[in-house]
Amino acid sequence: MPPPNGYSTAMESERLLLVTGGSRGIGAATALRAAAHGYFVCVNSRRSFEAAASVVDGIRDRGGDGIPVQADVGREKDVTRLFNAIDALPGNLVGVVNNAGTLAPAARLENMNSDRWNSILTTNLIGTMYCTREGIRRMSRRFGGIGGAIVNVSSAASRTGSPNEYVDYAASKGAIDSLTIGVAREVAQDGIRVNAVRPGFIRTAIHAEGGDPLRVERLEGALPMGRGGEPDEVAAAILWLLSDDASYVTGSFIDMAGGL
Repeated sequence: MPPPNGYSTAMESERLLLVTGGSRGIGAATALRAAAHGYFVCVNSRRSFEAAASVVDGIRDRGGDGIPVQADVGREKDVTRLFNAIDALPGNLVGVVNNAGTLAPAARLENMNSDRWNSILTTNLIGTMYCTREGIRRMSRRFGGIGGAIVNVSSAASRTGSPNEYVDYAASKGAIDSLTIGVAREVAQDGIRVNAVRPGFIRTAIHAEGGDPLRVERLEGALPMGRGGEPDEVAAAILWLLSDDASYVTGSFIDMAGGL
C-alpha cells in the first residue's frame, strides 16, 4: 500500500515507529517527540484519518516525517491493513507504542453490561495483542528483523482497581501488565524489549469519554505532587523506553501518577 498523497516515504536508513491512538493526547505527544528523535512515525487513529494526518502535518512542520493510517486496532483486518502500510515503507520497523485505549462513563460493576466490557477489552487488550504480535513478526531476529522495542500504555488503574468508576478499564490494564511481563520474557532473546508506562491523572480527552472531563482538576489536589500530569511527560518516558538508553530494561514499568 503506497503512502497517502502528500506524504513522503521513509528512506532506507530510517527507523519506523508505530504509535496507535496517535491522533491525540499521549499518542500525539509521543508521535511528535519520536519524530524529533529521528523516527519515521506511523500515526494511527481509530476514528479519523484527518486527525492522524493533522499530527503528521505537525511532525512535518518540525522537520520530521510520517504517515497517517486510520485503523481500528480491535479489528484484526484493520490491523493487517495497518501493518501492510508499514511494510510498504522503506526502512525497518523498530518500535511499537500500544497507546490506543478507551473507557466508558463511571459506574459500579453491577451496573455494567457486556457490550461495554466487550468494547473496552477489544480495544484495550485485544488490540494491544494484535499489534504486539504483528510487531514481533517484523522486529524479531528469528523472523529476519533487526530487533526493537514495544511500549504498552497501561494505567495506574491497573494497581488501584479504580473502584466505583472503571473497574473494567482497570481490569483491561491489569491484563496489559501481565501481557507486558510475559511477552518480554518470550522475546528477550529475539532482540525485542517490552515495557510499559502506567500513567494516571494525565490531562487528556479520555476523561471526557468517561463522562468526567474535569476529573484531573477535581482530584489532583489529593495527589502527593499536587498536580495532574501532561501528555508530553508520559511521552518522554515512552521515548526513553524505546531508546538504547534503556537497553537493559525489559518487562518493567514506569509509574506516572504524581506519586499515587
